[in-house]
Amino acid sequence: MQVKIFWEWEKTKELSTKVKYILDELGLADFIKIEETTDESLKTELNIKEIPALIIEEESIDFKDVIFEGIIPEDEELKSMFTSIIWGWDMDSCAPTDCGWCSSAPVCGV
Repeated sequence: MQVKIFWEWEKTKELSTKVKYILDELGLADFIKIEETTDESLKTELNIKEIPALIIEEESIDFKDVIFEGIIPEDEELKSMFTSIIWGWDMDSCAPTDCGWCSSAPVCGV
């Protein structure tokens, strides 16, 4: 999986910094590549109207989509998005197996 961040102005680099921080916090920084881009053909292809734009791309299934456009989401929004995409579950509930993430129950799913 790859995260692309489309931006044109220095102030929008904040999104890239946030995404890097969140991926590191979630332990995903080694698995998800981040690329900053100003590629106009990508902007046209995905019909990006506002920047910054956070794009998720998964080449193995030929998937590419804009997730956030024109905003810099809060940390919790980014965490929730990445956990639901990667693990398929909501951070506010337990994972389907014992992952060590949830400290509120002795075994996840309980």
